[in-house]
Amino acid sequence: MTARNLYRKGLNNVMLTLTGVCAFVTVSTLFVILAYLVYNGGKSVDFDFFTQLPKGTGELGGGMANAIVGSAEIIAIASLIGIPVGFFTGVYLSEWGGPGYCFLVRYMCDLLNGVPSIVIGIFAATVLVKPLHHFSALAGGFALSLMLIPITAKSTEQFLSEVPRSLREGSLALGAPKWRTIASVVVPAARKGIMTGVILGVARISGESAPLLFTSFNNQDWSNGMRDPVASLPVMIYSHAIAPYDDWHRQAWAAGLVLLTLVLIANIAARLILTRGTTTRG
Repeated sequence: MTARNLYRKGLNNVMLTLTGVCAFVTVSTLFVILAYLVYNGGKSVDFDFFTQLPKGTGELGGGMANAIVGSAEIIAIASLIGIPVGFFTGVYLSEWGGPGYCFLVRYMCDLLNGVPSIVIGIFAATVLVKPLHHFSALAGGFALSLMLIPITAKSTEQFLSEVPRSLREGSLALGAPKWRTIASVVVPAARKGIMTGVILGVARISGESAPLLFTSFNNQDWSNGMRDPVASLPVMIYSHAIAPYDDWHRQAWAAGLVLLTLVLIANIAARLILTRGTTTRG
């Protein structure tokens, strides 16, 4: 074996070892976080946590039923706003993409995706909270929708772009107009990938707390509607974690475990949908 081959083999072994160590560190870090969260939060998750309201300051017990419902309400509002806007933006970029205006739209999506969440919260507070003179679930949902739009748009564009061009040409050759080709051929062919992107986007925004501190704020009781302040799991985790009460710390760990479990379920569901979409006919 020549010296050059020995060098290549040695370099290959070094890089293989380095990448393996990095992968091990990444996976180990995740499992350490999960184990620590399960250890501290698992013993605090009980039936009362899902059915009762938070107790008063310094009182023991209670739960975060209002925060669980509030998070679902805010995410539903964000999804109703962000998913349609992001979806149709992605369709436009994929089917009418090109230089000029489409480049500007893509660039704006990338910029919006990189804006810190706290800045989005301040913007939503300026647009909705300040004119209405109070915090609300609607403002919180609007803030999270601004984060969901670019995620949905980019994933929709990506999966639509992967649809074979022959499908479009075949539909157009049969006399179908372009809008019907998109609605009946292109989008159904990419629906599982689009669903995956939407699920991952919703999971991404479900753990955000900074925008909600400026918009929906918090509520120790049940919310009376979308125009009132509402509790959410991320904000409750924050407020309980910085409080000087051990029982609140216990509930913050429990809320963190519940929130992370929901995010993991969403990610697993997205992977299953994508895997099924690539191994079976849609």
